[in-house]
Amino acid sequence: MRVLVLQHIACEPPGVYEEVLRGRGAEIVRVELDEGEPLPDWRPFDLIVAMGGPQGVYEEDAHPWLRDEVRAIGEAVRAGRAYFGACLGVQLLAAALGARVYPGEQPEVGILDVQLTSEGAADPVTGGLPQSFPTLQWHGDTFDLPAGAVRLLESPAYANQAFRYGERAYGLQFHLEVDAAMGTAWADVPEYAAYADRVLGPGGNARLLAEFATAMPVMQPLARELFTRFLDHACP
Repeated sequence: MRVLVLQHIACEPPGVYEEVLRGRGAEIVRVELDEGEPLPDWRPFDLIVAMGGPQGVYEEDAHPWLRDEVRAIGEAVRAGRAYFGACLGVQLLAAALGARVYPGEQPEVGILDVQLTSEGAADPVTGGLPQSFPTLQWHGDTFDLPAGAVRLLESPAYANQAFRYGERAYGLQFHLEVDAAMGTAWADVPEYAAYADRVLGPGGNARLLAEFATAMPVMQPLARELFTRFLDHACP
């Protein structure tokens, strides 16, 4: 299996999802779009994995590469290519399918629960997850559900936490894949730390890192289960 990983900042790799891919012997090609690396043709790849980042999908003037990325994702997904997106990755999928991506009413930051919808409970990928489980949320933007998509997960703050399009394209607004090294790296990024303190109040970044350390042993097995079920379903 050949996998194209689209990254938008160095500290947001696939984490646990990459561990699952390497356990299956996948050939992984990682592209750092924010560093100016060119977007390859998606056709030679069996799966596209798009990760998070600080950019907004609508910030194409500041980040012109977003236009080509959204276009390529739309082409690939409509052609039936397997796709998995996390955080910015789900917003890119929504935009690629013609839905609006925009700043939400309030940031959603912290270790916060999401809940399965009735469709999510019946889905072959998300149906094996608990009805409610903790996630790492770190976003201010949200999106409308694309036409034809199925909402799989929701939270009190944002109804659109995960969706499926067709049978092989999935996107999650939240993070489960973050390991200990990634969590520490995020806390050390000045812009991320300042954002956490601004949203959560003074000392928010340190509190979030402590909460993450407590929740990580729960989230990582869920990440492995979710991504394994996705690969079994979308990339048999």
